[in-house]
Amino acid sequence: MSMSTGGGDGDGPMMEINTTPLIDVMLVLLIMIIMTIPIQSHAVKVDLPQNTGAITPPVDAQKNKIYIQPDGVVQWNSVPVDDVTLRQYLDASLQISPEPELHFQPDPQARYEVVDRVLAIVKRANVNKLGFVGNDQYRSDF
Repeated sequence: MSMSTGGGDGDGPMMEINTTPLIDVMLVLLIMIIMTIPIQSHAVKVDLPQNTGAITPPVDAQKNKIYIQPDGVVQWNSVPVDDVTLRQYLDASLQISPEPELHFQPDPQARYEVVDRVLAIVKRANVNKLGFVGNDQYRSDF
């Protein structure tokens, strides 16, 4: 806003532009633009695995075997599995009546952490018929 002081030429034109209405119009336009911008959705594209129809190894009704290789690979009936799949196979074997035996055979060179992790999964699955296979190979070590 422009103010004139008492001295000088009071009847002359004002040399400054009144920017208050211009700022008000710009603020209204800015608010309208913000309101009309669509909400951004942050989507992450994930390629999910497709069902290939591969036959999974069946759970044996008599006995199942967990073997741990020296490099830490866990096998269920000679097929490599991860922790989630192992738990699913254990849950499936518990549904069979009578419960099949579970043979547990870690390789002598397998890391203790892997053996402990697999035994914890077996314990959480509440397996009742668990047998350790191949313990006689450790008899001379002690």
